[in-house]
Amino acid sequence: MAQANPYKQYQQQSILTMTPGELVVRLYDECLKCLNAALYYFDEKQPDEAETRIKKAQRIVHYLDVSLDRNVEMAGNLHMLYDYFIRSMVQATAGKRKEKIEELIPMFQSLRDSFVEAEKAMHKR
Repeated sequence: MAQANPYKQYQQQSILTMTPGELVVRLYDECLKCLNAALYYFDEKQPDEAETRIKKAQRIVHYLDVSLDRNVEMAGNLHMLYDYFIRSMVQATAGKRKEKIEELIPMFQSLRDSFVEAEKAMHKR
């Protein structure tokens, strides 16, 4: 019987104990990591690797989109934004257009920072 990797166990446990807001921030962090890696691979003339990272970012954004609570007023705005992100990522991979990714990163960073602030405000209550 193989022993479980303690680091993997820790990671899984930390994810299971996150608040919804913390999980959203973690997803944004991972998305930003993928997009920044895609830029790196575009610069290194490795478009297939860039596409792999962009597709992972797309899956994260799709997950964020389907996880929206449609009863919350802001969900409609986020849905439109996520749709824009996904379309931009498709354009970036189809046309090997690095500038589309460069355009998205500050938007993702801004949203991530907003969720961090919202999460802090929730914990102050």
